[in-house]
Amino acid sequence: MTEPTGTSKDDQEPTGGKQSSAEAGGAATEEQRARGGEPPREGGLEQSTDGAVGADTSPEGGTRLAPTRERRGMFGVRGSGDTSGFGGLTLPGYAPAPAERPYGGWFDELADELAEALDRNGIARSAVRQITIDRGEITFYVERERILELCRLLRDEPTLRFELCSSVSGVDYTAPDGAEVRQPLHVVYQLLSMTYRRRIRLEVALDVADPHVPSVVEVYPTADWHERETWDMFGVIFDGHPALTRILMPDDWEGHPQRKDYPLGGIPVEYKGAEIPPPDERRAYS
Repeated sequence: MTEPTGTSKDDQEPTGGKQSSAEAGGAATEEQRARGGEPPREGGLEQSTDGAVGADTSPEGGTRLAPTRERRGMFGVRGSGDTSGFGGLTLPGYAPAPAERPYGGWFDELADELAEALDRNGIARSAVRQITIDRGEITFYVERERILELCRLLRDEPTLRFELCSSVSGVDYTAPDGAEVRQPLHVVYQLLSMTYRRRIRLEVALDVADPHVPSVVEVYPTADWHERETWDMFGVIFDGHPALTRILMPDDWEGHPQRKDYPLGGIPVEYKGAEIPPPDERRAYS
C-alpha cells in the first residue's frame, strides 16, 4: 500500500490546536504592544486606504456589535409574562474584536497567503473588512459585493484550496430592546480545505432593508440548499441562485421565522379543556 504523501503545511499547527483569541492576538502580544501596537476597539478603523490588511486608516464598516448590550430573559418578554424558566437569565454583551498580528498558529500564514492572492487577482485587500480570531477559529468579514470572487479565489488558489463549502447560514443580531445595531443580518459561510486540513469562516453583514448578497452556488454547488434555507428562515436574497424557493416552510408562507422582527407566535395547545397560549403570551405566577 502506498504511504499517503504529506503536504507543504504538515509542520503547521493543526486545526483545533491552541490558538489566540480576539482579546490577546498571539504569543507575541507584549512585544507587539512594546512596538506601539494598541488593542482594537469596537467601531474602530481596521483597513488602510491602500488595502493593507490590519492597518488602521479606513472605517471597519459596522460588522461587529457593540459589546456593551446585555441579553435578559428569553422570547423578548418583559415583566411577568415569561414562564419558560429563562426569565431571570442575564448574559453579558460579547462581540469578538478584530484580532491583532501575530494571530498565532497557521492563521498568520493563511492571512498572508490570502493577501498575496488578492493582489495577484487584482482584488482590493479592503474586500476583507475584518479578521477575527475567537475560540481557536478564524473569521474573515467580507464585503458582500466581493463574496463570490473571494470564494472562487479561496477555492482555486494553490496556496489556499478551500474546496468545500460545508454550510451557509444566517444570523439576526437585531436587538430585542430596540437598540440600534448596524447591519444586523449576517450570512455565515463555513469553508474547508481538504488539501491542507484547514477550516475558516466567512461572514457578510447586511442591512435588513437591503438583504441582497451574491449566490456562491456557481463556485460551491453544495451551497444550493443552504442558501435556500437561509432565504426561507432569514429572508436573505441570494442574487443569481438557480431556484431560490422555500425549503422548510410551505411555499405560501409569509415572513421568515428566524428573524428577530418575526412574531414569536406559536400554536396554542389545548389540554383537558384548557388552552395553553404561546410562551410570550403566558403569565407568570411567581
